[in-house]
Amino acid sequence: MRYTICLALLWVSAIMSPVWAQRPNILFAISDDQSFPHAGAYGCTWVNTPAFDRVARDGILFSNAYTPNAKCAPSRACILTGRNSWQLEAAGNHMPYWPQKFKTYAEALGENGYHVGATQKTWAPGDPGTVNGKRRELCGKRYNTHKCRPPARAISGNDYAENFRQFLDERPAGKPFCFWYGSTEPHRAYEYGVGVNKGGKKLSQIDRVFPMWPDNEVTRNDMLDYAFEIEYFDSHLDRMLTLLKQRGELGNTLVVVTADNGMPFPRIKGQEYEYSNHLPLAIMWPKGIKRPGRTYEGFVSFIDFAPTYLELAGIDSQASGMQPITGHSLRDVFDDAVSVTRDHVLIGKEKHDVGRPGDVGYPIRGIVKGDYLLIHNYRTERWPAGNPETGYLNCDGSPTKTEILNMNRSGDNTWYWEMSFGKRSPKELYHRIEDPLCINNLAYAREHAARVAHLTQQMEGELAEQKDPRMLGNEDIFDSYPTSSKHIENYYERYMAGEKVRAGWVSPSDYEPLTPKRHVAPSSGDP
Repeated sequence: MRYTICLALLWVSAIMSPVWAQRPNILFAISDDQSFPHAGAYGCTWVNTPAFDRVARDGILFSNAYTPNAKCAPSRACILTGRNSWQLEAAGNHMPYWPQKFKTYAEALGENGYHVGATQKTWAPGDPGTVNGKRRELCGKRYNTHKCRPPARAISGNDYAENFRQFLDERPAGKPFCFWYGSTEPHRAYEYGVGVNKGGKKLSQIDRVFPMWPDNEVTRNDMLDYAFEIEYFDSHLDRMLTLLKQRGELGNTLVVVTADNGMPFPRIKGQEYEYSNHLPLAIMWPKGIKRPGRTYEGFVSFIDFAPTYLELAGIDSQASGMQPITGHSLRDVFDDAVSVTRDHVLIGKEKHDVGRPGDVGYPIRGIVKGDYLLIHNYRTERWPAGNPETGYLNCDGSPTKTEILNMNRSGDNTWYWEMSFGKRSPKELYHRIEDPLCINNLAYAREHAARVAHLTQQMEGELAEQKDPRMLGNEDIFDSYPTSSKHIENYYERYMAGEKVRAGWVSPSDYEPLTPKRHVAPSSGDP
């Protein structure tokens, strides 16, 4: 018996490469609200990201990485669990109570020999609950002690890189580590004009203002302020990579750099369009990635991160107490020998922010496959970005948003408003390559009828297999989950009753005194 076991162990040692036999460290760096392709490695000329570009150059640059749900809390929940947001009960919403049953990959790693920690924004906003009377740490121990003087108002004073140093200093000898670097940049608010005044940028640097926004000085400044904050996130990543190299740890560290959802501008963040869900992603691992420097064109979902980390760590997810994982490990991509079909991703959302009667959500499901994005809007009688009278609460307050609302009120241009805030048709189909801004809806064109039918059938079939409540007759369950914030609980009714409960993430001028004149966005066309 002992002889048999020894032979088995020798066989396993022979087939396992030294790379896989040594568990890698994991550094996960996630910016807050950054769209694809806003990084230098993608050819963007008005955002400078040398650290992201280094990870892409020394690893893999991903061209088609998507979050299943373009809002902070549900997107991060997908990352942590390897499950789509419609599989996460209350955690599929924004600002929820985290269901106790969902263990995260970070918790599993921590129970299996990893030194686990995080700085600044982890899973948020929401209430993670408690364990043994203490607040549950879904991403590991928090490291937020070290502070610095930020270069602009509204940028965090957390010295992210120095807190990473402390985390490494506290690591027990011989333990691999898993660290979550979650900046709060480029989340709003911004210091207006900081991109020009402190970043040395010029309004003329922007090669194109997205056509659903007015191309003027206000919008261009807003975009450069967004770029300035991306660069701040990148600067701390650069310090972290330098620190790892100095300590001889970079070679066996899996570095993953991405964002949680699209940029905080109208028609993007909180919606389910191309630039809402399509996000930057670069991954490096000097000892573990074959043929570095390549670009990967296959579709990758955020639910693929958790199974990747667990496989590389040699951990069985279900044996560790996690719920069944839907995503697929990226190990085959690292090996340059792809074995999983990666030709599409599913996206969707339920309840994001409040501000509709009953504080209900705007449910969507979608599929991105090949060159096309199909969206199904289930409750088109509702306002997609939130109700006008409560400030369109699923769109952060911003100079660009204010410009659009003021133009609509004055009658100067209502098309911008229609694109971002107007009501929508049940089906939307976009050619995401020719029309990445999702302006020309092809869903009702006769020549696309077969494509819409095929994509709908595939999407709904997979959702049913994943036990999406919306496919199984329990479509209103997500609206029944309470928000974890007492400040905005029952927001719509309290606000309409005259209570002073204005949300802090919108501008006072966002609130519409009257129902806007225009209700339905056109299917195509430019202003």
